[in-house]
Amino acid sequence: MRRLHAVLAVLLAGSMLALPGSALAQERTVKITGFGAKSGVVRVFGINSEAAMKAAAEEINSKGGVTLGDGTKAKFTVDFLDDRCNAEEGISVVRRIASTDAFVAVGPTCSNVAESLFGILQKKVGDATDSGLQFPIIADVAAKGGLAKISEWAFRNVPSEFEMYKSLIAWIRKEHPDLKTMYGGVEKDFAHSNATYGVMKGQAEGAGLQVLGTSEWLLNDTTFSTQVRDMKRANADIVAISAHPFTTCGVLKEMARQGVKPKLLIGLTSSSSIETLQGCAKQAEGIIIPTSFAPVTPEAKLAAEQVAKFGGSADLHSAAAYEIMFILKDVIESQKIMAKPDTVQADRNKMRAGLAALKETKGLLGKVGRTADREAIKPYLYVHAKDGSWQVLYKPTL
Repeated sequence: MRRLHAVLAVLLAGSMLALPGSALAQERTVKITGFGAKSGVVRVFGINSEAAMKAAAEEINSKGGVTLGDGTKAKFTVDFLDDRCNAEEGISVVRRIASTDAFVAVGPTCSNVAESLFGILQKKVGDATDSGLQFPIIADVAAKGGLAKISEWAFRNVPSEFEMYKSLIAWIRKEHPDLKTMYGGVEKDFAHSNATYGVMKGQAEGAGLQVLGTSEWLLNDTTFSTQVRDMKRANADIVAISAHPFTTCGVLKEMARQGVKPKLLIGLTSSSSIETLQGCAKQAEGIIIPTSFAPVTPEAKLAAEQVAKFGGSADLHSAAAYEIMFILKDVIESQKIMAKPDTVQADRNKMRAGLAALKETKGLLGKVGRTADREAIKPYLYVHAKDGSWQVLYKPTL
């Protein structure tokens, strides 16, 4: 009996020794950390980004995962940290991520966070006089124009709102030549809303529309009677609201209460989301918004279904996070990233170089171009709220 036990022990030991080249190798994981707002008024964007990253990781893992530089197959896992849409918190979160074995991070939600955060990164790669953080970050949501140019370690997978609103205003002028005037409303304390309203206003004036005035409010405001009263007094043909879902709905409901009925409504990209429809579908009826996501391709439909499985909704922001996971997979494989504790800085350098070298990536609506200043050129379309859902109105670039 003792001899039998000894033989079995030898056989078991031998089988365990055979595992590292096969089964154990398949159990290796690579953690990708995202960060953004998961608390506060805009928390839904962080929730959606996390769901999208996890959905994409599951899709990648179901097809074999990612191949590391030594040929090992690994599975993605996703962690997501809350920066509360606060610049100081965002910097703290990224320093925390960079203190680990992570070789890249995905985020943030808010442009004010991205602007401050990118400022602590090394401005130019290889500059020995610059002690900035040498850690690659790719943004999925922060949409204020031109942020990636702050640092050569910063990248974005967000659409150009300048191009989208330039196209939309030109289309409106062509389709509705009778509309001559515009009035604006903006969340003045939110970087994205403020910057995008500047784009809206500039494009409107450049296209010959007369801008009659602007009402302002704060992201956390809940009453809008004074702002809408000024809007009503202006009696413009077009009202452009550069605000996120919560205050967009507040303004639209106040407009309905005061009987403000413009001939056409324009909204902020970030409000082309399920949250707007859940908050004020009736009042939002007809509002037109340009977006870089709608479930109009097989890939986009599948992504939307998968994101929903993880408790999120797919929109232009979370779709960008979903796409980023596939971008990271491709760069890891092309740059032969090792994802080991003793290769951390080398892997960060490889990730940065790989992202910088990209000329084109695959997007859910089609090919996405990459610019020299590390921004994305994404296909887009116009949607409008109709019968309680977002429906495609026009496809200028698909």
